[in-house]
Amino acid sequence: MLDILAMPFMLRAFAGGLIIALLGSFFGSFVVQRKMSFLGSGLAHSAFGGIALGLLLGVEPIYIAFPFTLGVALLINYLSQKTKLSADTGIGVVFSFAFALGTIFIALKDNYSVDAFSYLFGSIITTNYSDLFFGVAVLLISSVAAYKYWNNWAYATFDKNLAAADGINTDRDDYILTLLIALTVVVSVKIVGIVLVTAFLVLPPAAAKLISDSFYCLTIRAVIIGVISVILGLLISVMTDLPSGAVIIILQTVVFAVFFIISKIKN
Repeated sequence: MLDILAMPFMLRAFAGGLIIALLGSFFGSFVVQRKMSFLGSGLAHSAFGGIALGLLLGVEPIYIAFPFTLGVALLINYLSQKTKLSADTGIGVVFSFAFALGTIFIALKDNYSVDAFSYLFGSIITTNYSDLFFGVAVLLISSVAAYKYWNNWAYATFDKNLAAADGINTDRDDYILTLLIALTVVVSVKIVGIVLVTAFLVLPPAAAKLISDSFYCLTIRAVIIGVISVILGLLISVMTDLPSGAVIIILQTVVFAVFFIISKIKN
């Protein structure tokens, strides 16, 4: 057991999982508090369009998925700010089109099933140095942005109109936040897959929200839940030979259920 955990591929898996836990749980706090849980799913499915285009062109899919998903994020934000459409409606329109494009790109490529499957369901165990490089880069960018914009984001999360009245450029800040969530989604898709990425953005902060009295506490607890679930999930998956991503999500769901029961008892 210890020999397996010390192997390079497991160390890369732990590193990749922790990066996703930090990014997903942090930005997930905004996603959950702003009632934008559909955004994570929409961007993940939109990223499939860029990944499929990369597979069709014979280019590393992540290189295409980054600009493709960022473009989708900008379009979603534009539709929610400049039209009468709700945020969820704009997300649904854009991601449906992007996912349909991805399906067509995949259909045009021969022998696509294995590659497509790996991106749909992912595998933390197969995390490579390239994945870690992109993950660390997004983590550093996000850390700098969070240091600069945390107060603005948190303020607008609870009262966007009041934040704008206080002179905060909420439209600009929303674009920055959405772009960073898009970057997080693309990095996460490569490691945990399109199907599971939404859970990383929703479950830890949703569980933390049940036992938190402030947004700051919610964010910190969400990150802690995300990190612990990744560590325990990887350990359990090694011992049971079960898919690591699925085990992590089940653990996060169990934590949510426990906190839900605790919150009901307290109330």
